[in-house]
Amino acid sequence: MKIAHQIGHEINPFTFGKKVVISTISAATILILTGCSTTGGVEPMVNNSASQSANSSSAAQSAQTNLPSVSAEKGKAPTVGKPSGTAPTELVKNDIFVGSGKTAQANSNVTAHYVLMSWKSGEVLQSSWDGGQAPTFPLSGVIQGWQLGIPGMKEGGRRLLVIPPALGYGEQGGGPIGPNETLIFVVDLVKVS
Repeated sequence: MKIAHQIGHEINPFTFGKKVVISTISAATILILTGCSTTGGVEPMVNNSASQSANSSSAAQSAQTNLPSVSAEKGKAPTVGKPSGTAPTELVKNDIFVGSGKTAQANSNVTAHYVLMSWKSGEVLQSSWDGGQAPTFPLSGVIQGWQLGIPGMKEGGRRLLVIPPALGYGEQGGGPIGPNETLIFVVDLVKVS
């Protein structure tokens, strides 16, 4: 995963909780911040799609939430439109296209490209596509939003995740991710092992 951010901060979807461990994941000595789950395991996924999220939220909130658009060109970095309205308060996952390969499980190691955007600013904070190589990591060591949002995804697929603060970086934030920030990830699952 990237991550020596241009302003000297490291951003990583793989960090959560209060414990932080620095780990090398590639020959390019790319550093990732990883953490330990405080829940003792993976909980069931909150929603199966963006439409279910809208259905489970109050009518007022769903009417005010516009998820970002995501391009569907396979093998290329996705273009992500800015979201608008009130950020969802529950995990949202929406397959942009479904892969045909192996299915990710909660205990899988995955190789995935991603784009990270802030709901609040609508700006891309980080993209693994910029570094060219997709990182590999265990799902058990990432933020809870990924632990709940990636299982069930197939190799070759692209998925939109909207992760509320409680399943991301929480009240503390981290680097350019502010406190209580809702995160948007577009994930391309390259390999499951």
